[in-house]
Amino acid sequence: MTATPITLKSLTAEPLTPDAFAPFGQVIKASQDGTAYGPEDAQLDLSQGIPRFYIMRLPTKGRQFGAITRHQRCTQCLGSLNGIPWLMAVAAPGAATEPEPAGIRAFTIPGDCFIKLHVGTWHAGPLFDAPEVDFYNLELSDTNVVDHQTCNLRSRFHVEFEII
Repeated sequence: MTATPITLKSLTAEPLTPDAFAPFGQVIKASQDGTAYGPEDAQLDLSQGIPRFYIMRLPTKGRQFGAITRHQRCTQCLGSLNGIPWLMAVAAPGAATEPEPAGIRAFTIPGDCFIKLHVGTWHAGPLFDAPEVDFYNLELSDTNVVDHQTCNLRSRFHVEFEII
């Protein structure tokens, strides 16, 4: 029996705008000190455990991915500490146990903002071209242990994506 070949699909990275990213999360930009809390601030859900805010150093993984992950117990915030633009692929949260590959979109995240992912948003990344980038990450202390559901797109759908 011959193995089914993996199809490489290209995703064009879209510019990050609040409206385009709304199904997946929020775009958070700088605000003046003293501005009252409001809808432009990250709407966080960290109620299911102990929040963890840390800096993660990631080596480059290129622009290809064959798996996508979600966290069902918390929101997650990610931003480049170095001000370097980066890429994130996302698929909408929902009750389904896996994302629909046709619904995966990619965004270029500028280095002057961060993203907040809605609870359950599927994501692949951060992806970037630099040798390594530091990111700040806000999630729960045990997110990557007990709340890490991954869909292997290669084995499930015989597809891999490359962000262009």
